[in-house]
Amino acid sequence: MTIRNLDALFAPRSIAIVDGHLLGDAALVLLKSNLARGGFSGPITTVEALRDGSVIAGKADLALVLSGREDAPEFIAALGKAGTRAAVFISRGFDEWPADALARTLDAARPYTMRIVGPGSLGVIAPHGGVNACLAARPAAKGDLAVVSRSAAVVNATLAWGAAHGVGFSAVVSLGREADVDIADLLDAFTQDHRTRAVLVHLETVAEPMKFVSAARACARAKPVIVIRTGASRDHRMIGETHSSRLATVDAVYDAVFARAGLLRVDSIDELFDAAETITRVKPSPSRQVAILANGRSLATLAADRLEALGGHLAAVSPPLSEALAAFARPGFATTGPLTLADDASAETHAVAIERLLDDAAVDAVIAIHAPNAFVPSRSIAQAIATLATARARRDGRRKPIVTAFLDESAETRAILQAARVPCHPTPEEAVASVMHLARHAIAQERLMATPPSLPKDFTPEPALARAIVADALAKGATWLSPIDVAAILTAYDVNVAPLTLAATPEAAAEAARPHLAAGGRVAVKIASPDIAFKSDVDGVRLGLSDEGEVEAAAAAMIARIKAAHPRMRVEGVIVMPMIERPAGIELILGIADDPVFGPVAVFGRGGTAVEVLADRALDLVPLDMNLARAMIAETRVARLLAGYRNRPPVDVEAVALTLVKLSQLVQDIPEIHELDLNPLVADCDGVIVLDARMKVAPLAARSCGRLGHPRLAIRPYPKEWEQETTLKDGRGVLVRPVRPEDQALYGDFFAHVTPEDLRLRFFAPIKEFSHAFLAKLTQLDYARAMAFAAIEKDTGGLLGVVRLHADPDHHTGEYAILLRSDLKGQGLGWYLMQRIIDYARADGIETIEGEILRENTTMIAMCEALGFDVRASAEEGVVTVRLAVG
Repeated sequence: MTIRNLDALFAPRSIAIVDGHLLGDAALVLLKSNLARGGFSGPITTVEALRDGSVIAGKADLALVLSGREDAPEFIAALGKAGTRAAVFISRGFDEWPADALARTLDAARPYTMRIVGPGSLGVIAPHGGVNACLAARPAAKGDLAVVSRSAAVVNATLAWGAAHGVGFSAVVSLGREADVDIADLLDAFTQDHRTRAVLVHLETVAEPMKFVSAARACARAKPVIVIRTGASRDHRMIGETHSSRLATVDAVYDAVFARAGLLRVDSIDELFDAAETITRVKPSPSRQVAILANGRSLATLAADRLEALGGHLAAVSPPLSEALAAFARPGFATTGPLTLADDASAETHAVAIERLLDDAAVDAVIAIHAPNAFVPSRSIAQAIATLATARARRDGRRKPIVTAFLDESAETRAILQAARVPCHPTPEEAVASVMHLARHAIAQERLMATPPSLPKDFTPEPALARAIVADALAKGATWLSPIDVAAILTAYDVNVAPLTLAATPEAAAEAARPHLAAGGRVAVKIASPDIAFKSDVDGVRLGLSDEGEVEAAAAAMIARIKAAHPRMRVEGVIVMPMIERPAGIELILGIADDPVFGPVAVFGRGGTAVEVLADRALDLVPLDMNLARAMIAETRVARLLAGYRNRPPVDVEAVALTLVKLSQLVQDIPEIHELDLNPLVADCDGVIVLDARMKVAPLAARSCGRLGHPRLAIRPYPKEWEQETTLKDGRGVLVRPVRPEDQALYGDFFAHVTPEDLRLRFFAPIKEFSHAFLAKLTQLDYARAMAFAAIEKDTGGLLGVVRLHADPDHHTGEYAILLRSDLKGQGLGWYLMQRIIDYARADGIETIEGEILRENTTMIAMCEALGFDVRASAEEGVVTVRLAVG
């Protein structure tokens, strides 16, 4: 379940307190007092909790259960029978609940689809519904920040901060154990809640990765989500035998997950509150080019230094504005950097200077810093800024944020600015950090909405060949593939690998080296053993050998030495390969790690034998596209070397990114591949070549992924199995396939072939502009909850029509929409696309397809009737609702 019956938590019609005498009289008194203070208007009853649940009678939407694990199943069964739709277990010691007690409690709730929060919850607060069903120390004012936390202490701290800073809440949920209701459920609920403007999340672990990532991405597309994770100090290092797995620590993987989902991660409680204050008071904006003004040079410089350290940029104001600002600047100070005002600058001067900066096209945000002085009261400066912010918000919706730092920390000053929704911080550094939160959030949104290019058409992997190699190895009980098999699999996926030969004896090694040496090259000899993780650890590599005698002697010595030192390790011989001479090349590592929660994780960074010491790496979840691969590369320090320096030309970064995408596709196609290292992979201006590679395989373990999906991925990949060809009545061939992000480029020509009237019938309003954000929403699909099929003309590659289906979070109902080119009516394409999306809904377990159609769209209504849809009048005038039971 996801959002079913969650409304009973936030807008119950009635509440029952089930007192199991677990927490004592003081807790019961506090709970009743908080309920009364919350202003709940419905009936509240308190019942004595007996073991057989016999005294629990009458319907209560929400039950607050103060009971231990022994009585929980009986209470839940009785409550469910009486009509209760949600229960919160307010208790201590949730980690002490054994698995069987939790299972019996959930089994008791399941027949009634009753939702369970906890055990170990502090409670739930929904200020707009008058619900304060919580043992929190402070109440929550009405507002637009939703909070969900595993920790009761974090909830109490957040409520205290909100009270001190004038921040209100739309909902606050203390989750406890997350036996039923979890963070993903609440993210889905808050996505649909019009009262929630931003969401603050505290978590430690995620139990259902696909569900969490899907819900997080959906919520982050609609509103800012700020997340803090605790528990990194308790994380166990990832168990793995490749460099990639050792680099992919648990917390680093969570970092990659949050970034991929568009969440803004913070690392401390202070930073959490700073980010929340900023994002709840101003509209998130790019905020990359920041203007700073202060009534002190040192303060302005501190802020500018901090901005640069955090990766921000000081706005380069236009020359006309620079001249105009000279009238406000302290005499003798430049106006091209941070603007330093005079000590006695008036409130009006502050306001006019800020407004001039906001009006400049080069400025995304303004930080105003004020230190108290004897000349002008801080209160008057704050009032002038508040008045300006309010006026601009009415005029342009607060398009550019104003963030302040008032060093007097006056309650009066803060109250003035809070009333105008202007973030106020006590130091310049905190003000800068808050602006950078806005910038980071904007970058996360751009990453969510980015449109990746298509893969090269000549990338035609051979998954059947690779799959056969893996299957043969698993049948033999192998865990590590031989170097020859690894090279064959990589070659099947068009990854450039240095040629190699497995030589079982020193004599065979000399023979394998002969053609390379005859051509004037040198060779490398490496130990071949499935039991040796890192060859350099056992001195198992010899480089630059230039004659057959050297090769034979090096191989003989290496085999003898390692067998003697490590008698239990299997030695299959040595690998002989030519030395790859690329003097301008840079050694990199590309790989796949296996995270026990989120599945395959792509790894990129600086390669070589010191890869783990340098730890210069970036991670992301599989699947990857070219944009995501480029973003990974850009996150690392080695990216600056790849750009070229001095006499070294730039590396072919596109070839590196494409190799990452190829590895991503490889583990999608063959999920039995669990770990993979390409280290080193040498990259230069001519491309990439793999010098060494390891690959670990394992049989697939059972893992829930829904009726459709991938057995190991947290993000559902492109569902290639839904590609199908058809022929229109006029004979043209059409490929019908799931929509891909790169299809955005096809929509321009497509919409040019759709009449304004057909666009109005589809979108219920005239459409005059197709922005990037609008098109990205059409093409950036989360296949876990949405599907769209594009009809592509085979001869031209043009887009002919699209049908869409978006499932609700519970995955019971899907809403459809369809649009064809206006010149293709009567060709049977609309009927075919509708049949296709119905087939998909049936396969995905969606029970009902529904949609809304303008009454005047008689053609679409007739087709729906012919397909078996039930057609009824909608509550909205001029609209009909169509509904099909998929079955």
